[in-house]
Amino acid sequence: MTNTLTLTAQDKTLLRTAAYGAVSLLAAADPAGSPHKAATAGSIALASSTGPIGHVLADKAGSITIQGKTVAAMADHVLPALTQVMQLLKAEHPVDADAFRSIVLRALDTAALAGAGRPGPAAADITNKIAQALDSE
Repeated sequence: MTNTLTLTAQDKTLLRTAAYGAVSLLAAADPAGSPHKAATAGSIALASSTGPIGHVLADKAGSITIQGKTVAAMADHVLPALTQVMQLLKAEHPVDADAFRSIVLRALDTAALAGAGRPGPAAADITNKIAQALDSE
């Protein structure tokens, strides 16, 4: 049985932006680690995901826009995007909402391990904020 995820092109771009933005936000939040390694590992984890969400994440057609040059500015863009994606998926594709949440959190774990072996306090705080955004109603 194939689970088909029907989203508009705009929704797919939002989903990719939220997921890849979460990884970028984590990498930016812990510059003392290795942000490049963290971002690369987290992005590979996202692109390697399976299922309907994995297909959307692997297809980078269209632009992925992560606004902001500071952690605070990126968070202002990424955290609401994560909440918006979860609300959309919960309303239309509840099983895929759970999958999206798991994929994003797994990518963050992968990024944190690649960056410094464990997240520093700032990265841990950002991870908690991302989890809260994923769980917001």
